[in-house]
Amino acid sequence: MGKFVIRTTPTGVKFDLKAGNGEPISTSEVYKSEKSCRAGIASVKKNAPIAEIEDTTQEGYAKVKHPKFQVYLDKSGNHRFRLRATNGQIIASCGEPYSSLKACLNGIESVKRNAPEAAVEKAEG
Repeated sequence: MGKFVIRTTPTGVKFDLKAGNGEPISTSEVYKSEKSCRAGIASVKKNAPIAEIEDTTQEGYAKVKHPKFQVYLDKSGNHRFRLRATNGQIIASCGEPYSSLKACLNGIESVKRNAPEAAVEKAEG
């Protein structure tokens, strides 16, 4: 089972969603407070399982309503995803680029599977 790990950064607080094997599968923006970070986690838990996938790497792709996972290519040509809430805000994104669309879609499925029941803990240190 996955878990959300809240950690403090030099500029605020953020979370990582880690799979059962401990590998990070998504990360958040930097929040100003732990309270707002926890609200972001709640939004991911709620939205990830119902979000459809919008693959912007395909020509003439079909736009889908929020919440949604957007698949896109970064400047290096690698696949990435971001999860947008019902209001369009980005609430999570992949931490590492994927070399293929299939691997990126597997990452999205891992978020969908892990997020809803994931425990929430604070990083030590």
